[in-house]
Amino acid sequence: MIIELCFLLIGLLVGLGIVVYIGHLWHTRRTSSSTQAEETPAERPRPADGSCCGQHAVCDRRSLLAGARPTIEYYDDEELDAYRGTPSDGYTDEQTEEFREVLYTMREDDVPGWVRSLELRGISLPDALKPEVILLVEELRSTGDKPY
Repeated sequence: MIIELCFLLIGLLVGLGIVVYIGHLWHTRRTSSSTQAEETPAERPRPADGSCCGQHAVCDRRSLLAGARPTIEYYDDEELDAYRGTPSDGYTDEQTEEFREVLYTMREDDVPGWVRSLELRGISLPDALKPEVILLVEELRSTGDKPY
């Protein structure tokens, strides 16, 4: 009799736990989807200076490509305007070298602005060059030089 009562009590506790868990999942999904529907991109919290928060790798990569400046600034790279509209995977080795030459002849702290300038001008950075740019910017951030 006592054993049966214990099994019944344990079964009730397990059942109650399952009901609470399902209720929690339902509540979380409901509040998360309604929050996302009500929140516009302009309302999402952002750092005060408009830069990337630096807490996510995706955010770091997107911050390089975001058109943060409304005006286009040139970095003695007007010749790259010829590549406007070229997909990032459509560059030849020689064309990639043109980008690389510009990249490595500028000051390191100009790199984030240069990438933003390319994006604003409709010029895709060659895929082969993207890892190098990411490394340069991460190095800038780790040394504390944050021009963006």
